[in-house]
Amino acid sequence: MNNPTEPTKPKKENLLVNLLLNIIVPTLVLTKLSSEEYLGPTVALIVALAFPIAYGLWDYRERKKWNLFSILGLISVLLTGGISLLQLDPKYIAIKEAAIPAILGIATLLSTRTRYPLVKTILLNDSVLDVDKINQALEQQNHKASFNKVLMNASYLVALSFALSAILNYVLAKIVVVSSPGSVEYTQQLGKLTALSYPVIVVPVTIVMIFAMFYLFRNITRLTELSLEDILVQQ
Repeated sequence: MNNPTEPTKPKKENLLVNLLLNIIVPTLVLTKLSSEEYLGPTVALIVALAFPIAYGLWDYRERKKWNLFSILGLISVLLTGGISLLQLDPKYIAIKEAAIPAILGIATLLSTRTRYPLVKTILLNDSVLDVDKINQALEQQNHKASFNKVLMNASYLVALSFALSAILNYVLAKIVVVSSPGSVEYTQQLGKLTALSYPVIVVPVTIVMIFAMFYLFRNITRLTELSLEDILVQQ
């Protein structure tokens, strides 16, 4: 029986719903409904943007927790909408696509000089790892200094993944989005950019991030002398 005094754990995010409302539905709206016989390019863009914005607000209401990447995603959506509705040069889409991961990469490196390295938020997450147990074991083994070096190396790997994302985002946007804002072609190209971003960008970046996680987990088990099962949060 649950203790009524225990804090309620935030609900886990549904990955399928996330992909559906943030990627699939906006892509379909932009690519299929942006012609004048349906919604038209401006209305299609507004409708497509409404889905990830609504999902972000709903997700916060359900899980009661602001997420750094959700906030950045919302900013990205709003910037895309602003650039498109103001009919700015398509080059600003490429700049915007590259800027957000670039800022994250720089922030990851700069945060290593603070008490709260961003890599701890990204990889050393207390919803996945038993951080208290890990810290206690590191203290007992007198390996805190060694672990800090491991965190620094993991930070470099995470920053590398963001740098790779920035480069791929910029190149892909420059290739795909070439039409004038406000046109049907431009709106359809935004949809194509969204659809292509997962196989072209997310896959290679995810590979680098998984390598960083593997590196971190392997060194945690080595330095703490705990097994992988011991350091994972028990569900």
